[in-house]
Amino acid sequence: MNHGGVRKQQTLEKSAELKGFGFFTGADASLRLLPADENHGVVFQRTDLSGQPTVEAIIANVESANRRTLLKDGDAEVQLVEHLMAAFAGLRVDNVLVQIDGPEVPGFDGSARDFCEAILKAGICRQTADVKAATICRDWSSIDQANGTEISVRPHIRRLTAITYHLDYGHRSPIEPQLLSVELTPDVFLRDISWSRTFVLESEVQQLRQAGFGTRVSTKDLLVFGDDGVLENKLRSPDECVRHKILDCVGDFALYGGDIYGHFDAWRSGHGQNHDVIRQVQEFASPLGSQLRAA
Repeated sequence: MNHGGVRKQQTLEKSAELKGFGFFTGADASLRLLPADENHGVVFQRTDLSGQPTVEAIIANVESANRRTLLKDGDAEVQLVEHLMAAFAGLRVDNVLVQIDGPEVPGFDGSARDFCEAILKAGICRQTADVKAATICRDWSSIDQANGTEISVRPHIRRLTAITYHLDYGHRSPIEPQLLSVELTPDVFLRDISWSRTFVLESEVQQLRQAGFGTRVSTKDLLVFGDDGVLENKLRSPDECVRHKILDCVGDFALYGGDIYGHFDAWRSGHGQNHDVIRQVQEFASPLGSQLRAA
């Protein structure tokens, strides 16, 4: 794996503010997205906690959590960060201070649309430093045999991140098998991915609520699938579910902390496997790892 910076870092032109509640905790939260200096990265700051501790949005700070991405560093913990991170990565915003006064990023409609609108309204400003970047130079796979999931990684002919996602929950699922492949640019992300919403089965909602999660969420807030299809809401596209899976990948892959030039081919993967692949990218992108793997 070789390094190469082919674009400049970017931040916001001015601050942006959003308010909502978390899908898991139900806690109200206000977000302030603030411009940041070069090489700052995306950093979350818990303004409601003593000392206002921070946690950087990098793979080293990911903690295990079911159905979401959670960041933790000391007293600073923030969960459900993947949709906001997808908006930053999709629009190529590299340096931001995210001030949040609660434990969870608001879910809004379960997509990245609200975040993208706030970012675009604030404006995006080009900086002078190169983006940290890694180019995939060899094939490898992350396989979870127990769950029948896999992400394969291979070189790509363009200096872009490409993602192919195979969604298939079996013939008894109300969600039909879906396949989509995209080359990520800001235009493609906005047009094809950003608006796709979180989805869940009606039976899973009951299990989550019994565990104390999602008590404030209704079938109006996201896509809930019953035996006969979506409850209350309407799909924004027939393949909205696979588009949202790609959105989650974009947000999780952003935890590399830079651009990755390669093709990710995912079969039924979730957040945990997304994180594992980026840990491998982080390892392979070291100078020594690069020499060994490219030999």
